[in-house]
This record gives sequence, C-alpha cells and structure tokens, in this order.
Amino acid sequence: MMIALIAGFTALDEYFGNKTSAQAEAWFHSLLDTAVDGIIVTDATGRILAFNKACENLFGYSAAEILGKGIYHIMPRKEAASHGKHISRYLETGQKRIIGVGRELNARHRDGDEFPIELSIGEADTGSGRQFIGIIRDLRERKKTEARHRQLQGELEHLSRVSAMNELGSAIAHELNQPLTAIMLYLQVAVRQSGAADMDADILDTLSKATNEAERAGKILQSMRRFVEKGEMERRPVDIGEVIKEVIELMRHSLQEQNIRLKFVPPDAEARVDVDQVQIQQVLINLIRNAMAALSAAADGRIVIEVHKSDGCLEVSVEDNGPGIAEDQVPKLFQAFVSTSAGGMGLGLAISRSIARRHDGDLVLAGESAEGGARFVLRLPLIDEAGACSPAGAG
Repeated sequence: MMIALIAGFTALDEYFGNKTSAQAEAWFHSLLDTAVDGIIVTDATGRILAFNKACENLFGYSAAEILGKGIYHIMPRKEAASHGKHISRYLETGQKRIIGVGRELNARHRDGDEFPIELSIGEADTGSGRQFIGIIRDLRERKKTEARHRQLQGELEHLSRVSAMNELGSAIAHELNQPLTAIMLYLQVAVRQSGAADMDADILDTLSKATNEAERAGKILQSMRRFVEKGEMERRPVDIGEVIKEVIELMRHSLQEQNIRLKFVPPDAEARVDVDQVQIQQVLINLIRNAMAALSAAADGRIVIEVHKSDGCLEVSVEDNGPGIAEDQVPKLFQAFVSTSAGGMGLGLAISRSIARRHDGDLVLAGESAEGGARFVLRLPLIDEAGACSPAGAG
C-alpha cells in the first residue's frame, strides 16, 4: 500500500497539470478516505497536509482542525520534543532510520491518552517539495489479544504446577502415613508400659500428648489426601467455638515461644456449622501462623480471633497488629505459589481458600485490623443456611 501511495503522489503532479484543482482534490480525498488504516501526509517541516477519516477516528481530531498544524500534536510529548531534530538530520545526511521501515510505537489521542500503533513511513518528491506519507495501524486490539494470550498461557502453566503439586501432595501423604502409623503404635505401647511400670506422671502425660498429636497428624494426612484427590469430606455438625479452642491449645506453645498474646472473642451463643473439622482447623492454624510470621519482629505481638453471625453466615476473623499486607501483594494474595514471606511456597492461603469454598464459604482479606495489621475473615454457612456465604462466581 505504501508503494502505491508514493507512486500515486508522484503521479499527482501530472494529474494536477491536466485536471482542474477541484477534480484533483476530489480524487485525492477519495483515495485517502477509503483506506482502512490511518494515512497522514506531512511536508519536510512536519506540517500536516492530509489527514484521512481513519485518522480522525484514531486521534479524535477532524481534518479541518489538524490540517496545517505540526505532527507533534499526535505524538507523545517526549518524542515530539526531538522530532524536528530527527527530520533535520535526515534531510542533511540522507541516513534513513525509520523511512521505509515499519515499527511499533505510541501515538497520542486528542484527550492526551497514548495508545500503541504500527507506523510505516515513505517519502515522495513532489512539485510542492518533499513530502512524507505515514500509514498508521491501531494496535490496541492486537495488544489486548496478545496480553490475553499471555495470561491464558500463564494460567495453563499455573494449572500445570498445581496439578503437579496435587500429585506430589498425594504421594507424600501416602508415604508418610506408614511411618506415622508405626510411631503412633510405638507411642501407644510406651504409654501402656509406662502405666504398668508406675512411671512418673509427667512423663506419662507427655507420652499421652505425643500419642494424641500423632493421631491428629494421621487425620491431617487423611484429610489432605481427600482434599488433593477431591474426595468426599467428612463433614459433621460442630460448635465453631470448640473448634477454635482446640486450635488455640495446639498453637499455645508456639505463641508463648514468640511471646505473642492471643485473644479469643467467642460468639454470644453456640454457633454450629457442618464442616470437615480437620480441614477447618488447618485453615485456622494457617491464618494464625501467618499472623505469627507477620509479628516475628514485633515487641508486643497480638492476635485477636473473633466470631460473629451475619445473615446466616458465620464469620471468624483473625487479625494481628503487624505491618499489614503490602498493596501490591493484595491482588495475588490467594494465588498458589505466590508467597508474602521469604522461603514460603505460597500454598497456605490458596489451599485455605479452596477449603473454605468447598464448604460453601469463603476466605477473604478484610482490610486492615483496628491496629493497622492484616485482618482475614473465614466465612462459613451456619447449619440450614447452605450457600449463604459463597462468593459470587466461586465454584
């Protein structure tokens, strides 16, 4: 198209010599206005001589407004400042840098917004002097398509990693189950032998606690395998207050070691939910651990867990007085393999949200706590209120 236009401009002088000015102008504008791409003609000083309808749509100027003005009106301000020097250098040296070469760059709309274009520039010597012809193609749709393609490619890679982790998680759970079962059996034998031998009560109590923790670890592994393999959850009605108390007891030693105070504000009355207790406990443990990590450098670390009801939905909030979540981390906070802490795999919140949504609930970042830290809210439907807490569009 560029070659045809240059040939046409070269032939226009002859055409102008044989036809009236009105005829020549009508032919010229018909040629420009039938083109799908934008076409601009300038003289050697950058003054706009022609501006077709496609350009009017692209840039927001009418031809009547822009003709006779400088090309810098439609160039980004940074490039516009040096455009005159580039033209002067080319006219003096004849060295072509962009003439005859298509390239991608930004243009400027009348409202100041910049947008991507593909520009091809040609030149023609006419009876009126040297002129430059620019062919402009809007790249906004192409760039959107390319961005969407990259996004889909990234999502496919992400799903591939998640699938690999699912297989790995299932394999790990299977491999750990046998030695854990052996440990639990040995501990049970030790407890019986210790009781028979009238061993110290403190040692016996420690062995009993170790046995209970081994049993709990086995339940976690079984729950993990069901979750990874998307099997049925072992749901049953439980009092969320009792579930939280058990979690606090499990975390008590870790909290004391880090000198963090944890306050639990229970609901006014019993709040029962139909859940897989082990999975919900793991969600709460993960939230507490995240809060503890955020408070690792705090001199007076505090965590508050509060439960209240709202429109058939039970809300468990976990908040801390740490530094909070950086704004740039919020959009990807619940994505797998995106971690806010050094050394983290970035799976805790992603899996926790998946667990919540499998219970027809959700897990969200509810902004800052009263003391400036992070505040997460676990939402679960109360019994007989199934689906009340499901996020829009969550499956």
